[in-house]
Amino acid sequence: MKKIIGIVLGICYSTLVWAQSVEQIKADRSTYLWGEGKGNTLKKADSEALSDLINQITTTIESDFTLLQEEKSESEYKETVKSVIRTYSNATLTNTERIVIENEPDARVFRYMKRSEIDKIFKARKNKILEYLANAETAEEHLQIADALRYYYWSQTLLRSHPEGATIRYRDKDGEERLAATWIPLKINTLFSHLNITVSRVVPEGNFQTVELTILYNQQPVRNFDYTYWDGRDWSNIVSAKDGRGIAELPALADATHLRVKGEYIFDGEATVDAELKDVINRLDVVPFRSCYIEAYPTQQTSMVGQETVVTGSEEQSQPQAERVASFFKSVSDSERYLPVVKKVEKAIRERNYEGLQSCFTPEGYSMFNRLIRYGRARIVGTPDYRLVKCDDGIFCRSLPLSFHFENNNRTFVEDVVFDFSKDAKIQGLSFGLSQAALADIVSKTGWSERSRMILIRFLENYKTAYALKRLDYIESIFAEDALIIVGTVLKKQTVTERQVTINRPYIRFTRQTKEQYIKRLRSTFASNEFINLRFADNVIRKSADKGEIYGVQIRQDYFSSNYGDSGYLFLMVDLNNPDKPIIHVRAWQPEKDPDFGLIDLPSFTI
Repeated sequence: MKKIIGIVLGICYSTLVWAQSVEQIKADRSTYLWGEGKGNTLKKADSEALSDLINQITTTIESDFTLLQEEKSESEYKETVKSVIRTYSNATLTNTERIVIENEPDARVFRYMKRSEIDKIFKARKNKILEYLANAETAEEHLQIADALRYYYWSQTLLRSHPEGATIRYRDKDGEERLAATWIPLKINTLFSHLNITVSRVVPEGNFQTVELTILYNQQPVRNFDYTYWDGRDWSNIVSAKDGRGIAELPALADATHLRVKGEYIFDGEATVDAELKDVINRLDVVPFRSCYIEAYPTQQTSMVGQETVVTGSEEQSQPQAERVASFFKSVSDSERYLPVVKKVEKAIRERNYEGLQSCFTPEGYSMFNRLIRYGRARIVGTPDYRLVKCDDGIFCRSLPLSFHFENNNRTFVEDVVFDFSKDAKIQGLSFGLSQAALADIVSKTGWSERSRMILIRFLENYKTAYALKRLDYIESIFAEDALIIVGTVLKKQTVTERQVTINRPYIRFTRQTKEQYIKRLRSTFASNEFINLRFADNVIRKSADKGEIYGVQIRQDYFSSNYGDSGYLFLMVDLNNPDKPIIHVRAWQPEKDPDFGLIDLPSFTI
């Protein structure tokens, strides 16, 4: 009995202490902001308490959102600010202090914070705005126009959700301080104004016609650019152009020599990578940029050749990267054995008639070809400029440009397909080629042997393609049984638990997966996605000084799938001493650069 009385008295005393603390906080309005909620569960009561707290924060700082004030009427403004403040609740506000006054089923929860802490709520978002702007400048410099537009617009969206949005400044790559609120729209409009889209070829195909586009930025082929086009009835699905090449599909009777193109800049689908960003995009109106509408015409008069409309008189643009790559891929003379095979495949794809094609392939090659055709509604883009290349005992044919269309997910991708031949001139494998810029990065490593560079290109193209064609067997074969597979999470403070691997660096945590766990997760990902597409940029590749063909490959990777997208930094440590049997010893992924040491790289590991 004494024990029971003691417990009851303890509970009463604890409740009295909390009640006293809550009343003191409520009374000190100059120091604290607070909210209180009730419900039959703690979760519901806590949600009400946070909502009440958000109302107080809104009242305190609503006059600071001057960017939103310019957009909204007086009646809409307060509700918009309140809605924007809620986008912070998923991360920051849940870390406010919480007191449970009453437990379930008559739960009462009290949430509070010091007024002096308000600035800290918005600091993380400001840092993200500045990081996106840095990413945008880098992407623009590398002619990754889709990425540049995406990061500029995302930074503008977050800027509108920040109470200091009208005063935040950014130091650009030239060292100039820019007022972000006026500089970002200027940059987006400038990007669109420097784009030049022309109709290079029109190919009739039954009831429709394929329009091939040349897309330049400052007179250079874009590395990437996403767009839709008006087909006479509606705006099309999103097309992802590559290396200055894009396509459009129009009804047969449409005027294909005049096309209205709309550059994509919102990228709300890819915003799922960041729940906070996605929440802000959903709550704020889209900012219209009229400059995103671009008229595409032939560069000069067109003439009819057979059933095709071919643009004449257009001058070839200077492409130093393409020339560097072309000089590296020296053609072999034994073309009569291989080119007829590739042209037979090309003809089958154009006519969508694959009967009798199996004889062109080895069994594994034919299986990959079937996966390729199923990957998306494949169409040939332009006239292929085939180049046969030798590497060790193998012959490769570069390349057949194809577009892949995914109706259910409103996406079209353009890829260059590379054919890998067996010794008896059958196609034993296919891969998606790297971009011209990525290839140029590798072939410029003149300190490495030609063979080393060719082997590395082959590996990266096979790796990229394996994810697109969902080749789980191949991916499983290239990872070492004891491979270190790690996913990085940037922390304010380093925390180490039993399930983490630390590489002697502060501020970053690496969660380790076994090969079995990684493959199991990948199998589930493949099963739940209509498509997967990897886009590589900013290659930094190091070669081991004394271990032969062992490389540290550091790549900025954009990952697109039908239900998920993200951007981050991929690191692979791969042994290519046997090029036919590559072995990945380390795969690491970081969502961003660590504030202390940057990116995981080859020196982080002992070989």
